[in-house]
Amino acid sequence: MLAVAALAGCTALDPAPLPPSIEADAMASLDYAMQEFMDQDALAVLAQVRWPGGEWSKAYGVRDLETKQPAQPGDRVPVASVTKTMTAVSVLKLVDDGLIALDDPVNGLLESFGVGLKPPGPITVRQLLDHTSGMPSYGDALFRSMDDLVSASNQRLTPLQGLKIASTLPWDERTVGLFHYSDSNYLALGLILERFRGKGYPQILRDDIINPLGLTHTTIDQELSDAPDLITGYITIRGKRVTGSPTLEQLGSPSHGVVSTMSDINDFMAALFGGRLVSATALAQMQKAVIGPFASGMFKWSPDCSGAPRFFARGGFLDFRTIALSSADGRYQATMTLAPAPLPSPQENPDMQDERDLMSSQILSALMEAQDRLCR
Repeated sequence: MLAVAALAGCTALDPAPLPPSIEADAMASLDYAMQEFMDQDALAVLAQVRWPGGEWSKAYGVRDLETKQPAQPGDRVPVASVTKTMTAVSVLKLVDDGLIALDDPVNGLLESFGVGLKPPGPITVRQLLDHTSGMPSYGDALFRSMDDLVSASNQRLTPLQGLKIASTLPWDERTVGLFHYSDSNYLALGLILERFRGKGYPQILRDDIINPLGLTHTTIDQELSDAPDLITGYITIRGKRVTGSPTLEQLGSPSHGVVSTMSDINDFMAALFGGRLVSATALAQMQKAVIGPFASGMFKWSPDCSGAPRFFARGGFLDFRTIALSSADGRYQATMTLAPAPLPSPQENPDMQDERDLMSSQILSALMEAQDRLCR
């Protein structure tokens, strides 16, 4: 990941149409990276790249291991924590509407959910967005063993239930103000959104993002196990291959519930950084990384050719890895999803989490290299 940070990015001015040789060179580098994943026995890999005046997309692999239908660039995939970026947008819309401020304490709101959360000190909206609240992640209690993994995946878990599970873990005051990635933060933000908007989180996301942008292949609370255009992921449990996400536990989650396409995610990133979703003031606050590289719902990364940082959203399930990369001005997007070969869960083999994180780093590196070549 550190090596990736040294790469340069895209130009600040709209260029003349790129010579075909430059476009071909940039896409050849990305295509090579995709084929490398397939050489490592990946089930499928999908990507779409956009730049001023151009677009490229590709898919390798199959939709599932039963029918072996070829994967298509427009197929849907669970994008996991890319959902958090969308949730953050809806929260910033609350800020734009004057209903809440980023530095407002939310202790009273958290306690009013009645799930037993006991913040050790003042907790702000910004800290929930930036993962600096110190709130324990409900997954640490929910997914303790392989048996938990199977049972939890087959039950619908509401944000309230998730926070109730989180409340069984200690909330250490020493972690408040430090970066600690926790899905519980975004469950809480989803409930805060519902409190101020007076409707369910899935409808909020449709009203704020999905419908205005025409993201016709993006869903948040639909059961899609039989959808013909859905890429199926797999993991292994005690040596037996099982179907992974999307699962009932994920449906409607403000943390990781979105199922989408490469094109729809690029549309979302372009609209966000192009200033079409939140005010310029809110976007600037959203892009501000307080501790480390994590900003509000996304990661702040190495500068492009204009000197501005690039940003990416990262999603990861046991059976999928997704990176959505954008220039700060919204002119360049690149999104890739990888469905790797079935691997054991971290509960069975802890080293597998490092393996999956490496895949995410490789995806990011490949997408950035393609952008760098385009900006010649």
